[in-house]
Amino acid sequence: MKGMADFSRPGSLYGAVDLGARKQALESQARREAAGPQAASSASIVDVTEETFTTDVIDRSMTVPVVLDLWSPRAPGSSQLSPVLEKVVGDLGGKAVLAKVNVDASPQIAQALRVQAVPTVLAIFQGQAVTGFQQVLPEQEVRRWLDELMAAVEQFYQANPAARPPDQEGGEPQEEPVGPPADPDMVAAEQAIDRGDFDAAIESYQRLLARVPGDEDAKMALAGVNLLKRTSEVDPADVQRRAQDPADIDAQLLAADLEMLNGSVDEAFARVIAVIKRTSGDDRDKARRHLLGLFEALPAEDPSLAKARRALASALF
Repeated sequence: MKGMADFSRPGSLYGAVDLGARKQALESQARREAAGPQAASSASIVDVTEETFTTDVIDRSMTVPVVLDLWSPRAPGSSQLSPVLEKVVGDLGGKAVLAKVNVDASPQIAQALRVQAVPTVLAIFQGQAVTGFQQVLPEQEVRRWLDELMAAVEQFYQANPAARPPDQEGGEPQEEPVGPPADPDMVAAEQAIDRGDFDAAIESYQRLLARVPGDEDAKMALAGVNLLKRTSEVDPADVQRRAQDPADIDAQLLAADLEMLNGSVDEAFARVIAVIKRTSGDDRDKARRHLLGLFEALPAEDPSLAKARRALASALF
C-alpha cells in the first residue's frame, strides 16, 4: 500500500501544498545521478526492541526523520528490501536514521502501528508516522520516496525555523538559503492557507499567474489549494464507504483527491482513469477534467505524469 493510502488526514508534513516537495525530490535525484555513484556514507542504523522504541524512534524523531523497517526473517521480501534501505539511508550521511524492528521478536510494536504485513516501511518525524509503503520496491523507487521525505522535512523546518536542531549529527548549523524576496501574492496565499481561507489563497495564486503565467510553483500550489478546498469538509471514512460503489463518480473523484493528499499519486491517477474508461458523455468529461486538474499539482517532469498521460490517452482513444 504505497503511500499508506487509507484516506486518513495527512500529517503536518504532507498536504496538497507540500506536493511541491516532489519537485525538490526530482531535482535532488537528478543532481545525485549527474554526480555518479558514490560510496555510501556511514549512517545511524539501529536495531529496535519494544524496550528501546520510545528512545530510539519517538524521541529521536523529534530532531531527525527515522525510517522504520519492520521486517521478519520469515518474509522473503524483507531480505530484499532491508539491504536497499540500509544503502539509501546510508547515502544521507546521518541526515536520517534507519531503525530496524524484527516483528517476530517485537510483536507489540507491529500491533501498535497496525502493521498488516511485512516488510512495512514507515517514516517517523516529530513523533508521528508521516508516510510509508508496504511492498518491496526497487532501489530507484525507494530513493525517490526518501527524497520526497527529506524535501518535506526541509519544508517543515523552513515553515518552523525554531524547530530546526542547532546542529545535525555534529555538523555546522545550517544557514538559511539566500534568495530573491518572496512574491507578495505568494506570501498572501500562504498566509491565507495558514488561516484556512482557501478562497483567498486561490485568488492570490490566480493574481500571481495572471502576472507570471509560466510560474510552475504557483500552478502546483493553486492545484494543491483546490485539493484542500474540495476535501476540507468531507469525511474520509464516508468517502471510502461511498467509493466502494464504482458508479458513484463524485465519491471516486473525492477518493482520488484524498489519495493525492496522502501521497498516493499513482493510485489517485489510476482511480480517475478507471472512471474515464467505464463512463461516457458528461461523466467522462467531468472525470477527464478532474484528472487534468490533479496533473497540475505535480511538476511537469514528474515520472508519474508521463505514465498517467499515456494511460489517459489509451483510455480516451
